[in-house]
Amino acid sequence: MTELGANIKKLGFGLMRLPKIGDDIDIEQTKKMVDLFMDAGFTYFDTAWAYAGSEDAIRQALVERYPRESFQLATKNAAWINCKTKEEAQAQLDTSLKQTGAGYFDFYLLHNLGEHRTQYFDNFNMWDFVKEKKAEGVLKHIGFSFHSTPEELEEILKAHPEMEFVQLQIN
Repeated sequence: MTELGANIKKLGFGLMRLPKIGDDIDIEQTKKMVDLFMDAGFTYFDTAWAYAGSEDAIRQALVERYPRESFQLATKNAAWINCKTKEEAQAQLDTSLKQTGAGYFDFYLLHNLGEHRTQYFDNFNMWDFVKEKKAEGVLKHIGFSFHSTPEELEEILKAHPEMEFVQLQIN
């Protein structure tokens, strides 16, 4: 059995906080950072719908400049941010595809599960939605990011064994 991500080096490029010129992301500096990262042999990039301007920046700095098969791109769905319906939550994927221009995502995360946030993914049936999108080939691997207690993580893993990976914030 091949380990998920076994061909990916252990360092990823997070796009939550990018250099800015005034209020705007500095695309030219971001391009230089992406080039250095790729030149060093690293290929995993992590963005999110909720990271203002990040998906557009990665489109310009990476997607439009490198062959799609030369990198892995992860993004996240934050159904708990301003979503009142399942349709609004699911639409984040289409927005992310448009903003990145990536065509598909190697890794798609239901973002920041735990505490009150998990109920949004349950109520909007996001678990089945991501499985469907994986079956369609729009998502290669599905998982979630998590920021709560070990007990709650265990509950989610038992309820959703179909999830292929978990991203933990450990600082």
